[in-house]
Amino acid sequence: MRTLVIGDIHGGLRALHQIMERAKVTKSDTLVFLGDYVDGWSQSPQVLDFIIDLKTKQNCICIRGNHDDLLLEWLDESKDNLLWYKHGGEATVLAYESVSEKTKQQHIDFLKSLDNYYLDAQRRLFVHAGFTNMNGVDFEYFPGLFYWDRTLWETALALDTTMKSNHPFYPKRFTLYDEIYIGHTPVTRIGETTPVQKANIWNVDTGAAFKGPLTIMDVDTKEFWQSEPLDQLYFDERGRN
Repeated sequence: MRTLVIGDIHGGLRALHQIMERAKVTKSDTLVFLGDYVDGWSQSPQVLDFIIDLKTKQNCICIRGNHDDLLLEWLDESKDNLLWYKHGGEATVLAYESVSEKTKQQHIDFLKSLDNYYLDAQRRLFVHAGFTNMNGVDFEYFPGLFYWDRTLWETALALDTTMKSNHPFYPKRFTLYDEIYIGHTPVTRIGETTPVQKANIWNVDTGAAFKGPLTIMDVDTKEFWQSEPLDQLYFDERGRN
């Protein structure tokens, strides 16, 4: 039995199939999806269909990403958002032109059921973006920060690596959990295409929305498997590039 964490998919079903095969995922594995299932490549509805079906076969923990919340607003409330449209939403809107009303409702129900975070028995926190409350996720005042915050990762990147965790300047948020797994901010922004650890934070978003691969990682062994770069799997599409 493994616990496998999966980074931001952004409509790349082909990549999702690849990592499932390369990691040799079985029904005994627990899968933790960090969110952002949609927006970017052309198969956002199919990604949701795949995960909804997968949840009936094995233990899947599905975290809410900011793009998933934006899609929910559009599907359920007919909210138009020009900024969303320019950041991957256009491909999603076009993809939903051929989706039935029944399937749309199933997707709405799934998107509403997503978790803001998951904390396991080993004090490992899984969250799409981060949190800001110094006392932890249970005390977060604005739930939207779970899928929009970037300060947790920015703080991790800027942290003096020689600073001890008992130093008065050490970020208190980093001391609350043994490990924190996030997506949201692609590591390709710092020139990486594999999971990056800073302090006790692991960023598993390896840029699948753009020209990076999709990643699945074993949280116990830290072994990981990756797809081909998404711009090669969808060579005739723009993605979020």
